[in-house]
Amino acid sequence: MATEENQDGGLHFLDYWRVIRSRKEIVMAVVILVTLSGTLYTLMLPKIFMAGTTIRVREDAMDIEVFDRQLTQAYNPFFLRTEFEVIQSRAILSQVLDRLNLQQRWSARDENRGGLIPRNICMEILEKSVRVTQYRDTTLIEIQVYRDDAEEAMQIANEIAEVYRDYRQSLKRSEIRSSVQALENELLKQQQKVNEAEEELERIRSDLGVITLTRGIRADNLRLQQMEADRISARVDMLTRKARVDQLEALEGEALMNASAYMVNDPALLNLRRQLAEAEVQLKLMLETMAENHPEVRRTQAGVDELRQQLLAALSGLKAGVRADYEVALARFRALDEELSEVQRTDIEAQREKYLPFERAERNLMIQQEILNALRARFTQKGVEMELPRTMVQIVDRAELPQRPVRPRVVLNIILSLVVGLGAGVGLAYFIEYLDTSVKTVDDVEKYLGMPVIGIIPQKVRSLAEEGPESPHAESYRVLRTNMMFANENKRGGVFAVVSGGVGEGKSTTLFNLAYICAQMGDKVLVIDSDMRRPVQHTFVNIPNRFGLTNVLMQEATVQEAIKPTKIPNLDFLPSGKLPRTSVGILEPVRLTAILKELRQMYDFVFMDSPPIVGVSDASIISSCMDGVLLVVQYRKYPRNMSTRAKRMLENAGAKALGVVLNNINILRDDYYYYYHSYHYSEDSQGTEEKAVAGTPAKTSNKDAL
Repeated sequence: MATEENQDGGLHFLDYWRVIRSRKEIVMAVVILVTLSGTLYTLMLPKIFMAGTTIRVREDAMDIEVFDRQLTQAYNPFFLRTEFEVIQSRAILSQVLDRLNLQQRWSARDENRGGLIPRNICMEILEKSVRVTQYRDTTLIEIQVYRDDAEEAMQIANEIAEVYRDYRQSLKRSEIRSSVQALENELLKQQQKVNEAEEELERIRSDLGVITLTRGIRADNLRLQQMEADRISARVDMLTRKARVDQLEALEGEALMNASAYMVNDPALLNLRRQLAEAEVQLKLMLETMAENHPEVRRTQAGVDELRQQLLAALSGLKAGVRADYEVALARFRALDEELSEVQRTDIEAQREKYLPFERAERNLMIQQEILNALRARFTQKGVEMELPRTMVQIVDRAELPQRPVRPRVVLNIILSLVVGLGAGVGLAYFIEYLDTSVKTVDDVEKYLGMPVIGIIPQKVRSLAEEGPESPHAESYRVLRTNMMFANENKRGGVFAVVSGGVGEGKSTTLFNLAYICAQMGDKVLVIDSDMRRPVQHTFVNIPNRFGLTNVLMQEATVQEAIKPTKIPNLDFLPSGKLPRTSVGILEPVRLTAILKELRQMYDFVFMDSPPIVGVSDASIISSCMDGVLLVVQYRKYPRNMSTRAKRMLENAGAKALGVVLNNINILRDDYYYYYHSYHYSEDSQGTEEKAVAGTPAKTSNKDAL
């Protein structure tokens, strides 16, 4: 649970919250002070207006693409960052300063200055007023200007955009103009080189006698090309004829007759082949109706044989003619081949001696002309680009007159002041808490004193004789009485003392109210005021302090004579009496023990109010004679070293310390102690404390009830 303590004894979140609640006045004071200071400072600040101009920035780009671009420009991640710095550079801002006449305007506003504000100071003011930002993943840039004059902020923002646009355009045109001038100079130089190359080529051609038909084409080269073409044609013709000869020679008889008509287109041969076919058809028809010895059949057979002999003779002549043609084609091919080889050999020698220098000069001329043509094209292109419009900077949104200031941000500054004040207040509270070494919690008592806490008394407790037995505070003392009896091993009655380490920790009130509760519960109770230097108990019962314990110790009276009855049932009182100056040290253990022995027979409970144990020896003497001692520690009053010292003195005196009573707890402020008392304050209780506690939520804890 959130309210449970850490098992390892570490600090819980609620421990920090209790520190804040206990020091809430300091925290609130710091918060109010810081918030008021921040608010006043914010209201005293001058009002600042912001005007913004949005521009679109591109790299070099023409509005009209006249020339085809082979390669697109690669993305440059540093372009926009560079342009940020250019926009804020002095080259741009200086022109803005001059165009808007800001130096004179600002100087006129400064009534305390007699002359002009120095230009460098005006430049610094302008630089601090300008802020450049980029819209993410775009080429849009916003130029923001912060000034105490709204119209001036608008003018400066628009002017910066225009100056930057003009600057980019003029810079690019200047670059193109310089490029055109450089290209023109190179063009003149290259033209001179071409002229010199042409003159050198013409000189070599004249000296070597090279004949050219057109530039790059020589007559000798044409002759070689024609001869090569003739040789190839002759070789093809020769191979064709050779193939025909080989096919004819491979055929015989009827196959030769049948193929000859297709291989050689000879009219006479074709006529003989047709006559033979007709005669063979006629002979076949006759044999179907006539005998082989029939005269007509024999005459037709003789004609077929004659035609066949003529055809064979013609085919023999055909073979001879085809071979003769092949021989002629072969001879022609060989002649052309020999002639071409001779011409090539002669051309190679001439090439080495005459044409090689000419070709070198010709190649040099071609290279120089190509360079010249490229320069001319580039020169013309740059000239066109210089005249074409360019929009490298486009003003998307112009700055408008701001209607309200952007600084100071009153609400934000007040909120920040609250946060800072809260942090400072909490920090101061923790620092004071760190310096405060007083006892604050039950854990502090158990940790530093090593004693149990048997009673927790709330703040602003008066005498129960005044508040009455039904007081909501009475239950705290009933719990104290019960725990005291448990701590005393459940022994009924006895002699007890209530001591404290320092003055003003509430031991006297605690003792009286505890005695009051015991008397109310039917016990015979005696209260002894043994603080002879600063007696207090007589004020609670309205009994004079002229005669009492001092007189008994000085043996001027008996105990029975010194004891006074009170208006409270079952409660008697033994005042301290007046302590003579000559009777310092009158309280001694033997006499006190004898008195207490007699009182034990008369009363159930005897409570002795002693002086503070630190610095006064009487408290140690009284503690050594008691059946039990209660150590009262006031909440957040003295350093815990004093309480530790008081415990040590009790131990040195041999006193039986029953436990610690933690007094004067502010339950409404420190909810750590609320669960000790929340049950006791019912809705029927009366008084202001009852109403206060009724509004506090009940707490739960894993601690056992005291």
